[in-house]
Amino acid sequence: MSEAADKILRLLSIMARLRAPDRGCEWDLAQDFETIAPYTIEEAYEVADAIERGDMDDLREELGDLLFQVVFHSRMAQEAGHFDFADVAQSISAKMEDRHPHIFGDQDGVMSDHRWENIKQTERLAKGASSSMDGVARALPALLRAQKLQKRAARDGFDWPDKAGPEAKILEEMEELAEASDETVEEEAGDLLFAAVNLVRAYGLDAEQALRKANDKFERRYRAMEDLAQGSFAKLELDDQGALWEAVKAKGHFDAS
Repeated sequence: MSEAADKILRLLSIMARLRAPDRGCEWDLAQDFETIAPYTIEEAYEVADAIERGDMDDLREELGDLLFQVVFHSRMAQEAGHFDFADVAQSISAKMEDRHPHIFGDQDGVMSDHRWENIKQTERLAKGASSSMDGVARALPALLRAQKLQKRAARDGFDWPDKAGPEAKILEEMEELAEASDETVEEEAGDLLFAAVNLVRAYGLDAEQALRKANDKFERRYRAMEDLAQGSFAKLELDDQGALWEAVKAKGHFDAS
């Protein structure tokens, strides 16, 4: 047996011990799919964070944490008689081979976005999908889910032909939000955000990634203002805070990642 296989078996054995009814960990035994799911999502984000920071040591650790989540879910499924870790590995292996017929099969050519989506659409139909919206996970971050829903609609031809459409829609939604009642203000706010995603998508950009970068930029600038204020930023008048904001913006290095 290879060293890699030994290490995987060790991890599976640890999980089995943690879930052993007679001598396992009380906390691990008390968990189910729903209670573990938030940890799985959190670990995936921590993997992404380590990648953004370029910290390979941290990435190795976070990938391990994410792998443990896969093992945890697989173990619970095994206990319920559904599938085990080996079935999970087999499933993704078969899927990747099916999705790359030009590599593992006898088809020629390269994998274009169109070809990839056609393969995925065939998979969805085989699973009984009845709508283009099927398979867009509800647990996705709202911004990312909006983008995926819009892309699915666009593949059916339901999309603006140019940027003018989504630009006008944003102005329309801004007016509706300004006129909204207490009962409809949340709905109108959501419509405005959804329209903003549509416009960003019209520029060929990833809305989730764009907002993440905007978040990072705002945080860097805010921390820079706090440094300039030497601990008294919250006590300043709004005009003085605004002056610090402009001063920080003028120093372009604060916007560097």
